[in-house]
Amino acid sequence: MSIKAEEISALIKQQIESYDSDIEVSDVGTVIEIGDGIARAHGLDNVMSGELVEFSNGVMGMAQNLEESNVGIVILGPYTEIREGDEVRRTGRIMEVPVGEELIGRVVNPLGQPIDGKGAVETSKTRPIESPAPGVMDRKSVDEPLQTGIKAIDALVPIGRGQRELIIGDRQTGKTTVAIDTILNQADQDMICIYVAIGQKDSTVRGTVEVLRKHGALDYTIVVSAGASEPAPLQYLAPYAGVSMGEEFMHNGKHVLVVYDDLTKQANAYRELSLLLRRPPGREAFPGDVFYLHSRLLERAAKLSDAKGGGSLTALPFVETQAGDIGAYIPTNVISITDGQIFLQSDLFFSGVRPAINPGLSVSRVGGSAQIKAMKKVAGTLRLDLASFRELESFAQFGSDLDKATQAKLNRGARTVEVLKQGLHKPIVVEKQVMIIYALTKGLIDDIPVEDITRFEEEFHTWLDQNKKELLTTIRETGALADDDDMRGAVEEFKKTFVVSE
Repeated sequence: MSIKAEEISALIKQQIESYDSDIEVSDVGTVIEIGDGIARAHGLDNVMSGELVEFSNGVMGMAQNLEESNVGIVILGPYTEIREGDEVRRTGRIMEVPVGEELIGRVVNPLGQPIDGKGAVETSKTRPIESPAPGVMDRKSVDEPLQTGIKAIDALVPIGRGQRELIIGDRQTGKTTVAIDTILNQADQDMICIYVAIGQKDSTVRGTVEVLRKHGALDYTIVVSAGASEPAPLQYLAPYAGVSMGEEFMHNGKHVLVVYDDLTKQANAYRELSLLLRRPPGREAFPGDVFYLHSRLLERAAKLSDAKGGGSLTALPFVETQAGDIGAYIPTNVISITDGQIFLQSDLFFSGVRPAINPGLSVSRVGGSAQIKAMKKVAGTLRLDLASFRELESFAQFGSDLDKATQAKLNRGARTVEVLKQGLHKPIVVEKQVMIIYALTKGLIDDIPVEDITRFEEEFHTWLDQNKKELLTTIRETGALADDDDMRGAVEEFKKTFVVSE
């Protein structure tokens, strides 16, 4: 059998034409130092700040310090298997998390990996955890209320959609409860909630998730947890992961509430990272950019303009104080970034006033425009009443013979404190809040004994549901007060049926 030369040349030509040279270029470096969750690598000359890198055993890291001769990398996972001399390669990707509807109802870690034992999260979209905040022209002023269901907040320090309201106080003063009750109250408000737990015990997070599940709130909530046992990099990344998940919904015209519980632990994790990366320490050993750590996070909360879809992202950051000192470094930083703060005081908490909100130190800088007209009208004098009551209360301890006006103020103040108390996980709809505060400020319950006020309120709400549905509907749908005679008449009518305890 003879082989023809033309056939051979045709075959060779065909091979040459279809030849595809695949050259894979990858930036590979070498680990020169490892320890305490930090690696230093040599040879990654073109790596970007915040870029994900992969170690030879599959563990991911994030490039942080870009120095002349080496790169400081924080390791996002177990680092005990990584050794000096190991390979580390660039991925070309900036740190990102999965986003989308599929995450709702799930508990995930800051990398978006599920930790609730319910299998993988099937989502195709991702967002970088660091992204620029919406610009000035992309925003509009906050004008829609976010109803928390907590009387003391909705009346005195109202929160609007797109606002950043700091919740500040010592440990064990009910900060988390305020956030959980706010999430529970969003059941029919068309709001997606994201709860970010930073540096908390896993058992505590489990308890919170169970409360949300029991009340049906997991149907519209994502829980992002970086537990106390997680490495510092994950605790530092958790809030950014949470806000990125929220931004996906905000840019699609939806309303989102993100709770960061709490930023003190995030700042501590960032301090740990920075000191290990040998960055120069500043005040209280925090790095110089700890203000920027929180400002770039909280500035991403916004109420978008109608041209951008009109979505909103409301942030409730938490900060833990030591012995009520709101003048410390991290508290003052976050106070200056946010649009107001709700200060929870230990003394009030231990004396049975719960939620333990101090109305003198709490403020909402956007609140006026984020409150329904009805509440604005009835709660107008509430703050002043409380302030003068607290002042008189301290004087009244010394003298017993008080004039009638002073006695009346003290009586009204005591009833105001009682009305603003609220049970655990019992948010109240705004129209019922308006009715009880109306009865209080108009002096209609001045003759009810203080110890009966809580029971009076509960029975009054039930009675309204059964007998005055249309009155509640009017307030809810119009946002304004119903006819004064109707409201007064309803309170008087119920009082006739109320039995004072002996």
